[in-house]
Formats: sequence, C-alpha cells, structure tokens
Amino acid sequence: MRFGVLRKNVAGISSRVLTERLRTLEEKGFVFRHYEPTIPPAVTYGITDRMKDIEKVLEQLEGLAQKWQRPGAGLGTEEKVVSKAQIQNKR
Repeated sequence: MRFGVLRKNVAGISSRVLTERLRTLEEKGFVFRHYEPTIPPAVTYGITDRMKDIEKVLEQLEGLAQKWQRPGAGLGTEEKVVSKAQIQNKR
C-alpha cells in the first residue's frame, strides 16, 4: 500500500508520526518497505508473515476495544459494590 493511501486511511496521524510507526514496524519485522527510485519516489508497504501470524489476535482486540467503548459497557457494570462495613458485618 502506498504511503499516501495509508496516511489518508489512518485518521488523525501526521506524516511524521506515521513514518516513525512504520519504521518501527519494519524494524520489528511486521511490515516491509519497498522503495522505487522514480520521480516522485514511490514507497509501498506490506505486511509480512509475522504480521499475518498475529492478525486474528489484533482483530479480536479491536472488537473488544469497540465493545468496551459502547455506553454502559464499562468494567464491572454487573457487579454489586460492597462497602467495607458490609464485609465486616458478614464475619
């Protein structure tokens, strides 16, 4: 995928930050970078087998994050809050 396309698809990120993140992912072996010395230069990125190995896990994490962002989906919404005095009274 071309750098410009990536930048348009990732909302709220500057070119500088996107470049830094892509370099880190490249160093860690999750993406590859292909440079064409044309005018203007063409830089494309793709995912490696290492990224493909964790792709399903990342999709599951994304789904969980979206679920938790829904109103009323906070942690412990079904749990009853028990005071310290109530705990001591049960003893």
